[in-house]
Amino acid sequence: MRRHLPPAVARSLTRCALFFLPLAPLAAADASAPIKIGQYASLTGKEASFGQASHRGVALAVDELNAHGGILGREVEFLVEDIQSKPGESATAVKKLIARDEVVAVLGGNASTNSLEAAPVCQAAHVPMIAISSTNPKVTAMGSYIFRACFIDSFQGAVLAKFSHDTLHAKRVALLTSVSAPYSVGLSRVFRERFTAAGGEIVAEQKYTEGDKDFRAQLTAVKALAPDAIAATGYYTEAALICRQARDLGLDIPIIGGDGWEAPQLIYLGGAAVEGTYYSTHYSAESPAPEVQLFIKKFRARYDGETPDAVAALGYDAMMLLADAITRAGTTAGPKLRDALAGTKNFSGVTGRTTIDTDRNPSKPAIIVTVKDGHTQFVGAVAP
Repeated sequence: MRRHLPPAVARSLTRCALFFLPLAPLAAADASAPIKIGQYASLTGKEASFGQASHRGVALAVDELNAHGGILGREVEFLVEDIQSKPGESATAVKKLIARDEVVAVLGGNASTNSLEAAPVCQAAHVPMIAISSTNPKVTAMGSYIFRACFIDSFQGAVLAKFSHDTLHAKRVALLTSVSAPYSVGLSRVFRERFTAAGGEIVAEQKYTEGDKDFRAQLTAVKALAPDAIAATGYYTEAALICRQARDLGLDIPIIGGDGWEAPQLIYLGGAAVEGTYYSTHYSAESPAPEVQLFIKKFRARYDGETPDAVAALGYDAMMLLADAITRAGTTAGPKLRDALAGTKNFSGVTGRTTIDTDRNPSKPAIIVTVKDGHTQFVGAVAP
């Protein structure tokens, strides 16, 4: 007959039993336990397009890994925290993932602001973090356990400056910067440096804040200076409104941006106004590369025919890059996993062939796309 002990007594005896268990059985039990991977993302709120896309990419990778036996013969358990596009939530979410859920690594975030909040928590806990689409250089500077799956703003800014000068033949450009977004501030700074170094002129530098909806004053000031192009370095919501209001004011010049424009909402919100705009990003669904087309096929099958964007591709690559590092490390222990991530060379992903440099940033190409007939169209690739 099974006897049921009082809960307090049962817990006490369990702790004693665990204390006296031989080490080998404990190690064996641990080796068969799921590998817990965490992600923090804006699944709701104004940045939800980024968060949902990256989540779908990561989830697809997890499904594939588990279908093939997991990592190191262990199932991957995927835990997600919604940061709701709110400041301060990233650090809270990562604290939960590490302290409560005991994840061995963290994926995220999307906006650089999110990663800058979360990175110190991961660094202090010696839990590796891979930022998915945070391009601000400061992110990986937060510590030796912080990595990223995307190129950084200095490279992206240089690409946009070169494209503006050499391909668009712009000599005079106006900058619109979101001063509340480190991503936008950093991108504008590098664009300014590289464009002027190439002989171009920044004729205006107008500022706004994330969440603003009326940009007519800034655009009217820009129009008076007759630039050849506008570089709007913020995110897709404001970029779409900037394009609409610019066209309403008769500004029919090229408008360009960075990967913060990468979202279906850019075209949905911007409509005809975003036709002929350009932005830099991490991948194009039009690429003929076999790995890209296979990824798109799998993604469409998993998500009802949806074509993945660059953020989804980065999420997929981030998870696969992490799985590769765990496999090479042969363990999920923080220091060894960190070293394996740092030693990544020529990892073949959907967004390109990646080598992690000494600053824990990936070296790989950038893509320029344009909006045409309501869809993005591949323009060209620029290698670092």
